[in-house]
Amino acid sequence: MQAQPMCHTKTKYSCWKNGELVSADQAVVSIYDHGLLYGDGCFEGLRFYHRCPFRLDRHLARLRRSLSALAIAIPYTNDTLAEAVMACITGSGMEDGYLRILVTRGEGDMGLNPRNCTAPNVFIIPASLSLVSDESRRQGVSLITSSIKRAVGTGLDARVKSLNYLHSVLARAEANAAGVDEAILLNQFGHVAECSAENIFVVKAGSLLTPPVQDGALEGITRETLLELAPQQGLEAREQSLTSYDLYTAEECFICGSGARLIPVKTIDGRQIAQCPGPVYQRLSLAYQALIDDECGEKRQ
Repeated sequence: MQAQPMCHTKTKYSCWKNGELVSADQAVVSIYDHGLLYGDGCFEGLRFYHRCPFRLDRHLARLRRSLSALAIAIPYTNDTLAEAVMACITGSGMEDGYLRILVTRGEGDMGLNPRNCTAPNVFIIPASLSLVSDESRRQGVSLITSSIKRAVGTGLDARVKSLNYLHSVLARAEANAAGVDEAILLNQFGHVAECSAENIFVVKAGSLLTPPVQDGALEGITRETLLELAPQQGLEAREQSLTSYDLYTAEECFICGSGARLIPVKTIDGRQIAQCPGPVYQRLSLAYQALIDDECGEKRQ
């Protein structure tokens, strides 16, 4: 089956830029901004439900870690950013949607030296985002293993959610060319890192397994949440290095992320996964939705 294209709205909602709400056309940067020139910056993507941002505190904490790792200081407290998030949600008029918090190094010289970048730019961008069709979410998606490698121990730590996503873009281009939905990146040692934009889980011998961050996986908020939910559902869950063999022989496989939520996997490199969607996926999907309802449900408005 041909991969379903990713669905993004073209509606332009009001955005937050450096302390004020502006139109999308005004939420721009200079051509000398190092975020544009060199991918020098970081971001967070999160969902909101019933006009309530889901796990915003965790996203802001990860944003602060990324900013610290890149030595970028912004003049906004978490309380200010949380107020800005709520202003964007209200301004969007959407009940449920997606938000991106984006920080660039700011304007500087044409050279890559960040010394003269003294004013970072901070944006919050609301959007309506659907990564897969309802049919794909029911029946599962198809993955390939990308030729692109996620180098670990030799470059930027995968825990930094930076603006430089070229590895992921190239991996997704390979998936497009192969007519599948998504691509898996291995590290240089042959261990599974993650997909181009999602973390990955497998079920083996009844245990839920996901690659450790040391193998190149992002510290995903959804990933973290599922590792917490699994024991509550009577499931053993742990981080463990995985190879392609572990993917091919898995009882179940699914991918997850703030944008993607949970999506079952039916094939990897043309090999059929034993169960799709499987019982572990279904239990965790229901538990994840129950958590959203508890933290962001209408009763909390």
